[in-house]
Amino acid sequence: MARRQFRLFPQRFGFFPYMWLIYLLFPVINLQEEHGIKLVLGAAMLALFAVTYRQLYWATGRAFTLWLAVQMLIIVILSAAYTPYDLFMGFFTANFIGWYTEEKHFKMAYAVFAALVLVLLITATWGMALEDLLFLYPFMIIMLVSPFGIRSLQRKRMLEKELDQANEIIKELVKREERMRIARDLHDTLGHTLSLITLKSQLVEKLAAKDAGRTQAEAREIQRISRAALRQVRELVSEMRAVSVAEELAEVGEMLRTADIAMEIEGDAALEGVSDLTQNILSLCIKEAVTNIVKHSGADRCRIALALTEGEVQISIEDNGVGLHPQEQESHSRSEGNGMKGMAERLSLIDGSLKLSSGEEGGTVLTVAIPRVVKERKDGVTA
Repeated sequence: MARRQFRLFPQRFGFFPYMWLIYLLFPVINLQEEHGIKLVLGAAMLALFAVTYRQLYWATGRAFTLWLAVQMLIIVILSAAYTPYDLFMGFFTANFIGWYTEEKHFKMAYAVFAALVLVLLITATWGMALEDLLFLYPFMIIMLVSPFGIRSLQRKRMLEKELDQANEIIKELVKREERMRIARDLHDTLGHTLSLITLKSQLVEKLAAKDAGRTQAEAREIQRISRAALRQVRELVSEMRAVSVAEELAEVGEMLRTADIAMEIEGDAALEGVSDLTQNILSLCIKEAVTNIVKHSGADRCRIALALTEGEVQISIEDNGVGLHPQEQESHSRSEGNGMKGMAERLSLIDGSLKLSSGEEGGTVLTVAIPRVVKERKDGVTA
């Protein structure tokens, strides 16, 4: 087992702790005037003070408070029994008091420290000349104020460290969300396109023995759709794809016609004033909803209604198919699929919502609503 390397001070502090050791020379110089046992005891206390200084860089919790108390006690003894100028050693203690993160512990430590310093100052006043007091008092005031500044710096460093950690977490979350987004987009885009290819292939199979010319035309159409699918995948990966609602309505219209489902459109598909981001998300929602209608509904009619107001954009997609099963009406379990879940996640990014319900005359109604005012207030983006 490898032995741990001894370090005098934590490496993250650099040369800062070593620079402070220079100020221990002043109490050493003050000690030169002493003799005998007083000199020995004074030197021992200075050595212990140096130990407390080193330990405070490593200690935490109760151990930190204990070493700090020992340091205060040494300052009191040296200042009272040797020279009042040893009060300058309090700058060491003031620095460490500022390290307390909890308000309660900081106030308690500071109150004890300030009381000791003030008592020692008052005691020293009776035996010192005026010019010495004028030299001593300003530094003591600075020493009593310094813990607040040091604590502020410590909190700033801690916040910066937490911010760095948060940024790392955000980066990981962004990567994860990006992978999920690509997976959802691939599902939505390829799901729609492959469904169309399946329908076309079934049509070709039916026409093969009846209409050779139509069969060839449909086969060429399948080739075109396949190439379009490859292009869509490339666009999704490169994050270049942004489809407007009008363009998507034209695409799903072809899909519905191929499935012999009549399509009705109400409202203005241009959606003037609606951002590309919002239109792209709405387009993906329309694509997913129509794909579900073709696959599951058994409908022969699909109505898409678009409404644009100052407050929101609303799109309603209704079919006259089999509708929701009773258990789906209670729990909306149908919305837990990849497609519906992806729609909900995308809409949440722009404060949108979706609602799945039964139509008045049977079938299913999917309503998507996106507030416009909310996104106009964020980052300058208009939804």
